[in-house]
Amino acid sequence: MPAHPETAAVTHVGAVRQLNEDSWTTVGEPLILAAVADGMGGHEAGEVASAAAVETLRRRAPEALAAGTPHTPEDLGLLVHEADRAVVEAGGGRAGTTLTVLACLDTGAGRWAVANVGDSRVYLRPVGTPVLQQLTVDHSAVQMLVDAGELTPAEARVHPRRNVITRALGSAEPLVVDVAEIDVTAGDTILLCSDGLTGELTDEEIRAVIDDAQDLPSAAERLVEAALWRGGRDNITAVLVRIP
Repeated sequence: MPAHPETAAVTHVGAVRQLNEDSWTTVGEPLILAAVADGMGGHEAGEVASAAAVETLRRRAPEALAAGTPHTPEDLGLLVHEADRAVVEAGGGRAGTTLTVLACLDTGAGRWAVANVGDSRVYLRPVGTPVLQQLTVDHSAVQMLVDAGELTPAEARVHPRRNVITRALGSAEPLVVDVAEIDVTAGDTILLCSDGLTGELTDEEIRAVIDDAQDLPSAAERLVEAALWRGGRDNITAVLVRIP
């Protein structure tokens, strides 16, 4: 088993779109941060927004979440707010992006946290248990209806407003970031992904692909291939992290 977290990532423009507005990154050896951003705002503007968010994390994480120093979930939240300011500056108010982040708060103690804005997700595939647990809550119109008991999760998947999000980086509204420390164990697998994956595959299908793959790079490739086979109607990004 590797001494440090193992990572694998695949992104694809999909079968319909002409431009890939998703961005992703992994930062640090050993890993201190992984992130996926799904940009929006019209031709090229979404690409600019997601790239600005991810580049800010890539540049600032080594200092803001320095290995060897214990950090708090609030430190991760502040880093996401920095990314938001970068998106506002880069997009001039014309573009926005979702953002979902996995960060190591303490490399020595193995403490991890997740943050999200929008409907890109983080999932946990616990070792030894045949489940896939969604660690983030979508900031979307349909999720609000699910929470209110007006839609089932199955109905939300096909609802005409399923792509309408209620929070984004780069918005004129004050940013609210969901941040939480999470419990992970040696051998657990964590998936960060854009809605181009979850819009095509159910949670159970995602879990089956991860479990059936021989290794982490194969799992990332097969997740994207499965979403493409289903139609690939959006950009698709999958980043996998395995806890050593």
